[in-house]
Amino acid sequence: MNASRIALVTGANQGLGRALVEGLAARMHAGDLVLLTGRSHQRVTDAAREVTQLPGTRARVEGRVLDVTDTEAIARLAEDLRARHGGVDVVISNAIARLLPEESQAERADEFIDVSNTATHAILRSFGPVLRPGGRLLVVASSLGTLGHLDPRLHHLFDGASLDQVEYAVESWRRAIHNRTAAEAGWPIWLNVPSKVAQVAAVRALAAERREHDLATGTLIAAVCPGMVDTATSRPWFSDYSHAQSPARAARAVLDLIFADHADPALYGELVRFGKALPWYDGTPPVEQDRMLTP
Repeated sequence: MNASRIALVTGANQGLGRALVEGLAARMHAGDLVLLTGRSHQRVTDAAREVTQLPGTRARVEGRVLDVTDTEAIARLAEDLRARHGGVDVVISNAIARLLPEESQAERADEFIDVSNTATHAILRSFGPVLRPGGRLLVVASSLGTLGHLDPRLHHLFDGASLDQVEYAVESWRRAIHNRTAAEAGWPIWLNVPSKVAQVAAVRALAAERREHDLATGTLIAAVCPGMVDTATSRPWFSDYSHAQSPARAARAVLDLIFADHADPALYGELVRFGKALPWYDGTPPVEQDRMLTP
């Protein structure tokens, strides 16, 4: 990357988000700026200071308070970066609501959807227009984000959908949860499945609008799957962590995608895992017990 680049990571106080900030700060240059964002002022401040003090950090690291459930705050931050810096070069949407196995999925649905989906839509809408040529706009999803993981009755809601249509589908899912009609409509109990599919569908929707221009300027929009990561959010769901990656290791493939010399057209608008696109139509709706144990 050239000097004076701007990068932003959401959900960056800890875990994968923190590792991504550390990697960006190490790989970018002294004139560049990495914004570490989160909801807690103290945690954001502490994390930014700690990253700044790490050996190998080259770029400037600043903490910014950002509650991703506040869509107006997302829009204001994007406009501020446009006004101050002429745009942004790297945006990684990484925030997720922590959910424990013993908690009711339905009772936590609003918070989970707001953080994972409504925020993703707002980031795509607000930061897409201020992404500078050659930039990277990535949404952290998972391998559950391929369409085949949903009941076939729901495929039409996301396949080839516009961003408006994806938003409508997500809100329809939310209403079905509240009305207790989700199961009969085919929605799985575990929130992570439709949430991840919707995230990838939203990325695909924006990418479809921008593909020709972005590929001509070396710009990449994609969803990314980091694989199983040992974090406080994921640890309660698994009994065997022998194959889990540390956040730092999981961040490497994402960072390699960001710092690649060229944007690979085969990855544009896709769900990317370890440098390869996962087929959109792959996946099989698992039985509910399997859903609760799949990374």
